[in-house]
Amino acid sequence: MDSVVSDASAVSESPSVAGVPAQPQAPETDLFRRDTAGPDTEDGAQDWQLDHTRAPIATKIVVAGGFGVGKTTFVRAVSEITPLQTEALMTRASEDTDDLSATPDKLTTTVAMDFGRITLDNDLVLYVFGTPGQQRFWFMWDDLVRGAIGAIVLADTRRLTDCFPALDYFESCGLPYIVAVNHFEGTAAFEAEDVREALTVSPHVPVVIMDARKRYSVVESLLAMVAHALEATPE
Repeated sequence: MDSVVSDASAVSESPSVAGVPAQPQAPETDLFRRDTAGPDTEDGAQDWQLDHTRAPIATKIVVAGGFGVGKTTFVRAVSEITPLQTEALMTRASEDTDDLSATPDKLTTTVAMDFGRITLDNDLVLYVFGTPGQQRFWFMWDDLVRGAIGAIVLADTRRLTDCFPALDYFESCGLPYIVAVNHFEGTAAFEAEDVREALTVSPHVPVVIMDARKRYSVVESLLAMVAHALEATPE
């Protein structure tokens, strides 16, 4: 009789309702274990993502340059999320304002901005904003560069003059920037110092040769930008 009582006290039963047999409940120790156990570790999650006491440093970088220089391709190649793009089909209405001689196969253009994100380190996340290249959209630049630590000016050696407005803009507002020469297939290859001389860029401004289609090349450009921004504004 005692053993029956002890067995009944070990597993409590919920009262029966309308002839439904009482159902055994889990011991209190199991309930306590389920309430206090943390969430399962997610596959592929990094340490800082599971540590709620740490927060990654979020920084903003702007990618600018002339029309059709590769800004959208740049953001698309490096973003670890599906990039936000505002591409619109080009129409005959822009034939007199958009020069397609260097990019005859281009069918769309950015009408607002491109946006992507990349995690460079355990605690460093870059938000990359691509600006529209046409002059009629330049009024948006003031909003896009607000809060940015620096900018990347993309250049095409076939039409270097197209990046002059971006260079002048970042020089005037004092935002650190680098020049990234997007090398297109079938075009002549130039040394970085030759491009620097052609653009009359200051010696302290990094000039890199890259390919906007290749992720590793874009990442190297972003790292160069971050390093330059830290040198220019170490605080």
